Amino acid sequence: MQRILVLLLLLLPASVQAALPVAPAQVVRTYPHDTSAFTEGLLIRDGWLYESTGWEGRSFIRQKELATGRTIRSIAIPTSLFGEGIVDWDDRLYSFVWHGGKGFIWTLPELKSAGTWRYTGEGWGMTHDDRRIIMSDGTPVLRFLEPGTMKVVRRLTVTADGQPVSQLNELEYVRGEILANVWQTALIARIDPATGKVKGWIDLAALWNRVKVADEGAVPNGIAYDKKAGRLFVTGKNWPTLFEIKLPDR
Repeated sequence: MQRILVLLLLLLPASVQAALPVAPAQVVRTYPHDTSAFTEGLLIRDGWLYESTGWEGRSFIRQKELATGRTIRSIAIPTSLFGEGIVDWDDRLYSFVWHGGKGFIWTLPELKSAGTWRYTGEGWGMTHDDRRIIMSDGTPVLRFLEPGTMKVVRRLTVTADGQPVSQLNELEYVRGEILANVWQTALIARIDPATGKVKGWIDLAALWNRVKVADEGAVPNGIAYDKKAGRLFVTGKNWPTLFEIKLPDR
């Protein structure tokens, strides 16, 4: 797992390695996490943890108790679909799937069906900046959507020293930055939403090694920010632990 991080850094231009800070994640405390959860989306709302999971036939959206990991409510995505990211907006939760262009709308906190929506291409991660919903699709381009209509109103190419950064996955908007898991690596990109430039990286390699999950698909994925309490959480696919980590220096 360390080798994946090292390989990514070696592939970046030397100027990026020199100019962009890489900050190891500092653990504040830990919480239990369901090892059967192939985490795709993660968020905190009103003190509750909401998590979406992937794989056909095993895709769920769940409301959980943060301290214990206990499931309070759960809704299954149709078994033919591979669930991906989630985002809350007003009293609704929006979700989408990897392939097929179909999104779902759920009531909060009940997780009752409240409609559907459509998008093009693939669905990976979602967050919002209090004005627009932001989605990733595995490419270096983030899309900004108009809440309600879910129409694309802006596209933002993410770069590190001018080089596009692909494999952007789970997203979280934190103190004026977009945080993005870079799939199959231990890195979280800290993205300037005005320019798309990566300001630095958060390195989860030590946490990845700590959980000791042998499955090669059990990569870091899942970022949640408790805005009211100022707490940041991360986990990974099928990890036994949800980590609260120190907020990055601005």
